[in-house]
Amino acid sequence: MIAVTPQLSIPEQEFRFRASRSSGPGGQNVNKVNTRVTLHFDVRRSPSLTDAQKSLIGRKLQTRINKEGVLYLHAQRAASQAMNRADLVDKFCRLLREALAPRKIRKKARISQRSIEKRLEQKKQRGRVKQLRHQALRGDD
Repeated sequence: MIAVTPQLSIPEQEFRFRASRSSGPGGQNVNKVNTRVTLHFDVRRSPSLTDAQKSLIGRKLQTRINKEGVLYLHAQRAASQAMNRADLVDKFCRLLREALAPRKIRKKARISQRSIEKRLEQKKQRGRVKQLRHQALRGDD
């Protein structure tokens, strides 16, 4: 069982892990050892998630989920398959926690009386500067 949140745990049978060759630098090891790990998690068919959770995850992680509803994640940072797998599980839990976190309700900011007065004073000052320029131009004609 992988604990995503205190209320949500997902059994490991719902995950499919696949190992493949890592890309990038690394010498001979990269060419012959399968250290990159890919996680496949079927969001749509998961019995551990409620319908509300499935739709929320589908909306927030839509760029990572394919048309069949499978979430794909990769890890290839470490030189060993076991470390990449552990890293991948952590990444999966973090992504699901962020996707399932309730959205903060935005509170409308109240504009203070002082800031209103300050803005109006700046506008008046700017108008006086323009008025003085206008008078200076007229006086030079």
